[in-house]
Amino acid sequence: MNALKNKERRPERKARSEAGHRPARGNAAPARPVPRSQEKSAGPATSAPAESRPLIVRAGEPPAERIPVILQSSGAGDFHLIDSGKGLKLEQYGPYRIVRPEAQALWQPSLAAHVWERADAVFTGDTDEDGMGRWRFPKEALGETWPLSLLGIDFLGRFTAFRHVGVFPEQIAHWSWMKTRIEEAKRPVKVLNLFGYTGVASLVAAAAGAEVTHVDASKKAIGWARENQALARLERAPIRWICEDAMKFILREERRGNRYDIILTDPPKFGRGPNGEVWQLFDHLPLMLDICRELLSPKAIGLVLTAYSIRASFYSIHELMRETMRGAGGLVESGELVIREAGLDGKGHGRALSTSLFSRWVPA
Repeated sequence: MNALKNKERRPERKARSEAGHRPARGNAAPARPVPRSQEKSAGPATSAPAESRPLIVRAGEPPAERIPVILQSSGAGDFHLIDSGKGLKLEQYGPYRIVRPEAQALWQPSLAAHVWERADAVFTGDTDEDGMGRWRFPKEALGETWPLSLLGIDFLGRFTAFRHVGVFPEQIAHWSWMKTRIEEAKRPVKVLNLFGYTGVASLVAAAAGAEVTHVDASKKAIGWARENQALARLERAPIRWICEDAMKFILREERRGNRYDIILTDPPKFGRGPNGEVWQLFDHLPLMLDICRELLSPKAIGLVLTAYSIRASFYSIHELMRETMRGAGGLVESGELVIREAGLDGKGHGRALSTSLFSRWVPA
């Protein structure tokens, strides 16, 4: 089930704002944000039974493994992490310097206090990832949205009530990998992006030449993604925008026999589908991956899982991925996504801030 990607990841990340990635240039009235844990699949308060099927008993040897793998980025395009510490992070998003809570920044900041005090926007309020708060603008009032660009894709940033701004930059590592694989394939590539949030990954894939199916249970997230598509000038790109519970969608795709070459899945810890379907990561992830394996094409390029805000070792999702892909050969590499502090000029190489766990299967 697709909850509006409740992520902004990273270890706490997860409460995406209702709208999406970045504030758009001339957006309509701001939509009221939803906590990341609900964002991906904001829906009725009542709970609906999740669709299901038995897990398939897999035979054969598990894939080879490579662990631990640390995928890091120091920024790209309009983003870089300037500094972090005292439970906060100072980031550059286009023209704005932004301060947001970051529980994993246990150390002291490297830069002087006056640098932090010059931020354009500061999130205040509940420090819980899904907690509501407000933005303070120390210099001057800013609009709800603004244009951003990553990996050549233009999109909108947005100040949401749940601290997120519509993009999770640590994902740059996965997006760069996907972009390269699509371009190297020299053939039509089909990509499935589950819990697709505001669509930046889908747009990166489409710009690289892939046919994309983007799934998210939040209408507001889909609306934000469509705004981003227009801003990226990819209106004619082959992208299907599907507003539906992720589990329902992939079960139907399995029954129909549809297949994909690359599958990205970035589920929240908790979420609700459009009809109140409940998603619990630890309860539903094994079946989701099991179905995703069945959706991989004979010439599959990869299956990528990212997990935020969970109290678990990367080994938990690593071994799950290896069991899921038992008998398929290939390699499972797992570890953490981190962002490096890059300083004021974006060229430094400071401390690594962990954002999430990941596991990725690739063919031999």
